[in-house]
Amino acid sequence: MSAVPDGKKLVRSPSGLRMVPENGAFNSPFSLDEPQWVPDKECPRCMQCDTKFDFIRRKHHCRRCGRCFCDKCCSKKVVLPRMCFVDPVRQCAECSLVSQKEMEFYDKQLKVLLGGGAFVVTLGTTEKSETMTCRLSNNHRYLFLDGETHFEVELSRISSMQILTDGTSPGENDIHTYTSLLDSQYLSEGGTSRASGMLLHYRPMGSQDAQQLRMEAADDKKVASLWLAAMHKAAKLLYEARDQ
Repeated sequence: MSAVPDGKKLVRSPSGLRMVPENGAFNSPFSLDEPQWVPDKECPRCMQCDTKFDFIRRKHHCRRCGRCFCDKCCSKKVVLPRMCFVDPVRQCAECSLVSQKEMEFYDKQLKVLLGGGAFVVTLGTTEKSETMTCRLSNNHRYLFLDGETHFEVELSRISSMQILTDGTSPGENDIHTYTSLLDSQYLSEGGTSRASGMLLHYRPMGSQDAQQLRMEAADDKKVASLWLAAMHKAAKLLYEARDQ
């Protein structure tokens, strides 16, 4: 699956030009679908300030939430990479703030994840470990682990993820935990210690049995810590995408 070419095509939607994968099944897990616009006949007034629309006060739709606003309440044009727009698009004040915050992930953390970090990797409950480079695939769908061997973990098949911090082990208070990464269970996060490792549970392709993967920072602990912090942010985006 990871070997499928990452071809893209330019498409025009009511919201603007988008650069999307040729095969929609291979969208980035961070991407969001375009919303359905609130029909014009259902919004005689701005959904923010309640101004009545008329010949002069035109209505505008937020490209992120699809709701209807006056120009004053929906004037900002902000980049929206999660919907693959080529240019900045019109968004309401609330959505534009969310999109601006997400840009840090695309400008910084995503590049860190694509660059990778070195980890001591242990599969299952075996005591055998291997030093491997872990990075996010270019289509954002897989974690690639390369050492003497190579294997992949599809993000959509991760059932739980724990970011471990210095001096901690699973179950202690300052672990950043995303239980059932793409499901609806509660998230908790806390602590300020530097990230030092990650514990994953995932279902390999063709299997319903969970596999455990433990990663601990190798020689360059600073790079590994930055990579883990970026992965923590990625998991947060994936979790929050359920409600968007």
